[in-house]
Amino acid sequence: MNLKRIWAIASNCFREVIRDRILYFLGFYGLVFALAVRILPDVSATAGAKIVVDFGLGMIGILSVLVAVFVGTGLVNKEIEKRTILVLIPKPISRAELIVGKHLGLSAVVAVMLVAMGIIYFALLAWSQSMMPLLWQDSTVPLGPISLSLGYLLIELMLIIAVAIAFGVFTSSLLATLFSFGIYLMGHFSTDLVKLGELSQNAGVQWITENLYKVLPDLSRLNFRNEVVYGVVPDGQTLLLSAIYGLVYVILLQAIAIFIFSRRQF
Repeated sequence: MNLKRIWAIASNCFREVIRDRILYFLGFYGLVFALAVRILPDVSATAGAKIVVDFGLGMIGILSVLVAVFVGTGLVNKEIEKRTILVLIPKPISRAELIVGKHLGLSAVVAVMLVAMGIIYFALLAWSQSMMPLLWQDSTVPLGPISLSLGYLLIELMLIIAVAIAFGVFTSSLLATLFSFGIYLMGHFSTDLVKLGELSQNAGVQWITENLYKVLPDLSRLNFRNEVVYGVVPDGQTLLLSAIYGLVYVILLQAIAIFIFSRRQF
């Protein structure tokens, strides 16, 4: 694979997605979270600060996943449906370079979104602390742990983008979107699937749930949002193994997408 060609594809993908009004998500996030900062403390006088911190992080995760899935499934699929893939393939661009470049381009967009939403998030929390000091008298904003959580959210989103592209290379945009959301949901509840199989006391169901757990990515390993709200940071070994786990899955999913895409005839 040629790095210059991959960089060119990633740069073009980045510009295309940014122009696609993706950054309007930032305005939506800022507006909703600003309202939440003002309204949510009235819901609970004792845990108002924690609710605000948790709500802001949860919104960042949801909006980022929406972008990763809806845009990711169409990155290659759109080229196939519009037949522009016929223009790209004859050029000196391999199908592997196209997959890797598209993934890196959208990952860069998501990274920019996370940084921007993180800045809005911390700015509104600082505003809340200055305007409502009584709310925060027994609470603090754990800047380091929250920043770490956003970093691992980026790895999770890179994995979801790889899932979306893998589905997008061989099925329609609608099915790819549904499958990607299904993987996302099951990935966050994969351990619960195993417990569900055990509770069913059915050998067939147990076999299915256990094998799903082995195959599906365990996205809960990359989700530290519940811990960091209380300033808790996992130990270094857990962080390192979780990062390796996520990146290995990204590589495997890209390899699967390249394998499928390289065998498609146009």
